[in-house]
Amino acid sequence: MGIDFQPDRPIYQQLIDRLAGEIIREKRKPGDKLPSVREYAVETGVNANTIQRVYREMEQMEIVQSKRGQGTFVTENRDRLHELREQMKQTYIEYFVKDMSDLGFTISEMTEGLAEHEAKKGEKE
Repeated sequence: MGIDFQPDRPIYQQLIDRLAGEIIREKRKPGDKLPSVREYAVETGVNANTIQRVYREMEQMEIVQSKRGQGTFVTENRDRLHELREQMKQTYIEYFVKDMSDLGFTISEMTEGLAEHEAKKGEKE
């Protein structure tokens, strides 16, 4: 299958972000088993060593936990998952504000643009 990766960011980091996003959207729920390293390597079209690094990094971040002989599971620590959600929100807000500021937009213009975007989105629904 494979995934289209951004050339300017390490693949392992993009996979961490992808899995973390699935977890905070609850596509992968607390206690869910992640695919084996080999399965996820085939699914993503990435080397198994890269997937091993992804799982190891996520375990250090306390987002997942490995159980010897059983696999890797999403943490059941809901406080940690809430923390992860807030961290990701702040990170994406910082990216957005920086990118828009670099283009010359003010916070006020950004806020107005977001409000307009939401209004148009609401009209389509």
